[in-house]
Amino acid sequence: MKTFLRLLAATALLVAGSFLVPSPDPASAAAAVGVPGCRNADLHARYRATDNGAGHRYGKIVLTNVSTHSCRTGGFGGLSYVGGGDGTQIGAPATREGTATSFVLAPGQRAVSRVDEVVADLYDAATCRPRAVDGFRVYVPNATRSQFIVHRTRGCLNPAVHLISHTAYRKVG
Repeated sequence: MKTFLRLLAATALLVAGSFLVPSPDPASAAAAVGVPGCRNADLHARYRATDNGAGHRYGKIVLTNVSTHSCRTGGFGGLSYVGGGDGTQIGAPATREGTATSFVLAPGQRAVSRVDEVVADLYDAATCRPRAVDGFRVYVPNATRSQFIVHRTRGCLNPAVHLISHTAYRKVG
């Protein structure tokens, strides 16, 4: 019985420890003090397709610091389909997945958000109300202006159908 209780206690400590969130690196936190937040004009957005299968298309939104200074960013931006030739939003915005962190991007450095798109043709046409999509509207984290990325596909006008999900931005490298 003692062996069982010790094993139970050790398992409880192991499980409890797996839920702890590591504290930020003090050097990184100190470096971020006084670094301005990235503005929309500081970051250039592009999309890169990576894979597809089983009714999904996968890719990533890449943000590159095109400014001459370091800036702080991280977390989620906004992502949605737009169409109609005039930037009208098509359907629901992207669902956010994962947890967010903050980081500093030096000039030329990149951040990535992984994107998962469900193929609209998998839905019943009456439910989906399919529409042509011209591309993505991308809001960089904490920005109020958006960027447009050409990405021709089909979306669902019905905002109850969620075709896109994306992860929080992570620094590359």
